[in-house]
Amino acid sequence: MIERPLRPAALFLALSAALIAADAPPSAPHDVVVYGDSSAAVAAAVQAKRQGLDVVLVNTTDFLGGMTCSGLSASDIFHRDAVGGVAREIYGRIGAHYGSRYVDYFEPHVAQAAVDGLVKDVGVTVLMNERLDRSAGGVTKEGARLTAVRLESGKVLRARVFIDASYVGDLMAAAGVRYVVGREANSEFGERLNGAQRGDVRPRRHYTQGDKDHFIKDVDPYVKPGDPSSGLLPFVFAEDPVVGEGDRRIQAFNYRLCVTTDPANRIPFVKPEGYREIDHEMLLRNFEAGDLRLPALIHRLPKGKSDWNSMHAVGTDHVGANWDYPEADYATRVRIERAHELYIRGHLWTLANHPRVPAPVRDKAASYGLCKDEFPSRGGFSPMIYIREARRMRGAHVMTEHECLGKRDVEDPVALASFGLDSHAVRYFVTARGKVERDGVIWNVPPRPYGVSYRSLTPQREECVNLLVPVCLSATHAAHGSIRMEPVFMQLAQACAMAAGIAARENLDVQQVPYPRVREMLEAANLPVVWKGKGR
Repeated sequence: MIERPLRPAALFLALSAALIAADAPPSAPHDVVVYGDSSAAVAAAVQAKRQGLDVVLVNTTDFLGGMTCSGLSASDIFHRDAVGGVAREIYGRIGAHYGSRYVDYFEPHVAQAAVDGLVKDVGVTVLMNERLDRSAGGVTKEGARLTAVRLESGKVLRARVFIDASYVGDLMAAAGVRYVVGREANSEFGERLNGAQRGDVRPRRHYTQGDKDHFIKDVDPYVKPGDPSSGLLPFVFAEDPVVGEGDRRIQAFNYRLCVTTDPANRIPFVKPEGYREIDHEMLLRNFEAGDLRLPALIHRLPKGKSDWNSMHAVGTDHVGANWDYPEADYATRVRIERAHELYIRGHLWTLANHPRVPAPVRDKAASYGLCKDEFPSRGGFSPMIYIREARRMRGAHVMTEHECLGKRDVEDPVALASFGLDSHAVRYFVTARGKVERDGVIWNVPPRPYGVSYRSLTPQREECVNLLVPVCLSATHAAHGSIRMEPVFMQLAQACAMAAGIAARENLDVQQVPYPRVREMLEAANLPVVWKGKGR
């Protein structure tokens, strides 16, 4: 396991939080405990503190801000006027660094400074590097009420209301809240974009970027080309998916990387220990078949840097290697993370150095490298795996593609979402023609920003009455693919904190919190919930 020492700002926050927490009576319940490793967790804790609540943020990593501070530097904001509250404040702080009012493409260390500065200025109590004890007794409930959580360090935290703002939903699951992992069948909610999605029979009208994430050339899937008896290449599955059929598979993870072409700041891509050429044979064959695209979606960032993401047929997504991650124990998750890092480092080295890569692509890839001034303790490699989806709660309301595509409005919106219904590949499979194709890719842009329901953040009342879930919220796989953007998560989490304050102070179940009162708080905090048609 790679050691990840505390960054200076995180160390300050951890020490300060430890001193504050040490003074609190062990038996005193907090108003709110926020658990998670995300920017949403920060937004919830900041909002709760500003409401005068006794709040503790339990941060599971050694840095705050989740993916916003870990390489996801292109924030995927389609409509700036759909973003408000703490999210907009963070982007404003980032913008101030660059002499601008608002920036949504940024360097990771600048985002980190903005998040750390906000948490410090507000005075949030933070416990760093603390994880839920997922063994028996890790959570305590009285009926449907969650009363306490135990951390691996032995700390026990009691609260009137809990917010699970983690990317995986461990607290939600431990609290006995029902959830799903994977893709629902299209038939379950009358959707078109859920379930298995075969790339070779995809309906073109669902795409606005053509073949951005599919094979455009025939690639042989067998270890020995043309010989099925030789076995399949790594990560390729023989099963032939049925369009719209549900399963427990999830879309691919990767690491979002901050790269540069500046020779003074560039760390060249190197061959990692444990590299196997066979793991990248599909990439090489795709080039040899004539697909000469650089398999990367590159967003330009300030100071000559770029956000490198997966794109096209074989990119940095480690397709099919993450299906066990949502429910895995901590050690298994680390092994999955290490496998992803090895694959991605090997992919980058292959692009930049392998003689079977076409020279123009090889030269282009070699012009990039990781940044010396980002994540220095990790050699420039991002510290957090990009968990695009994990568990998804089955709450009081399930968001579906119908809301996303403007066919149905919710009655209790607490945030606007607007990104395309987006799923990266779920698996590679062999077609009837004996070639490789990708299952699971969807991309469909909503006609306008749409509201996300407050009830999608609350569990079923019989399961838990004092837990709110803004990240692993109640949504289908298809709808979650649109909602799952960092700015939206932050806004949903801020709304959760508002509702948590009402519930804690008035001894209400979260399902009983009057929506009109939350709506008033949202408006006061400049959190838009109804689209008014403004431009970007």
